[in-house]
Amino acid sequence: MHMRMMGDCACGRRLRPGFMAAPAEAAGSGQGAASDARAAQAAPASAGALIDVHHHILPPAYIKVARERILSFAPSFASVLDWTPQASLAQMDRFGVRTAMVSLSNPGTWFGDAQEARELARMSNEYAASLRREHPGRFGSMAALSLPDVEGSLNEIAYAFDVLKADGVALMTSYGDKWPGDAAFAPVFEELNRRRATVYFHPTAADCCSGLIREAPDPVVEYMFDVTRAITSLLFTGALAKYRDINFIFSHSGGATAPIVQRIVRLATLDKAVAARLPDGPLAELQRLHFDTATSTAPENLGAILRLVGADKLLFGSDYPFLPFEATLPGLLKFGFSAKEIALIARENAMRLFPRLAH
Repeated sequence: MHMRMMGDCACGRRLRPGFMAAPAEAAGSGQGAASDARAAQAAPASAGALIDVHHHILPPAYIKVARERILSFAPSFASVLDWTPQASLAQMDRFGVRTAMVSLSNPGTWFGDAQEARELARMSNEYAASLRREHPGRFGSMAALSLPDVEGSLNEIAYAFDVLKADGVALMTSYGDKWPGDAAFAPVFEELNRRRATVYFHPTAADCCSGLIREAPDPVVEYMFDVTRAITSLLFTGALAKYRDINFIFSHSGGATAPIVQRIVRLATLDKAVAARLPDGPLAELQRLHFDTATSTAPENLGAILRLVGADKLLFGSDYPFLPFEATLPGLLKFGFSAKEIALIARENAMRLFPRLAH
């Protein structure tokens, strides 16, 4: 088992001398926000035509059902509920985003009723398809499913891909007390594997852990750990090794995964039952994954994930409209990537996962 350590990590050479001190210096001089705004504004020239794989839609019919649930875990996002496609397009034009791959954010479609979840998924997917038709080249669609309703999800996969021509599927990192490697979800992943689908995971807070810290909303900490739980679930159950034809994308530079990857890999290797499910070893399975950079471009985030995977597995994501483009782009552009690496992250990696975008 080989893991790249700090001394020989390729990311070490990417950091410009002294750049890690720059944010603190700028903040101390009162220029931090202005500096970030200027860096973000420079994105079109620096990054070219961006493809945003972490971009959300809030269809009016969905908001009617989900409004109170969204505000319950993120009251500061009240203004986001007034989102419109025109707002996305204006920000995309401002920051040089050619195409946004749109999806529902948390809480997804599940509110305890399977029929309602199916209707919300269908409505959302048809809404996303209409955006693609009305704005050619500007939007792609990551289809919502009705999980944990497996039968409805299988029906929606067929409709989304065969009728609506969706670009991929967007899932939550957990559903109630189940994570994606759970055997109950196997039929869904078997079908996605058969279709060689790209599957994007958006974080949520599992039932066990929602509201653990009263003063800290779930997106602050729990979302990042649920990304790691989802990855670990898929790894330890052998799902990553089994579903080799799925392209997996995880949000926010993998959440807490990279900092504890040595522990994950070690324990997966020591557990004989788990190791038997991973013929190529746990590290090889993790290194096949893709990660978006949404709001996770500080050296502590990117430096960690780059010790696990290379720039060829990173994708630009913004998390708009829940967070502005300025929350991601300055860190990405100041990190010290080469022009070739920026091109990979900005668009080329996404075009490999979504071939339609190359045309």
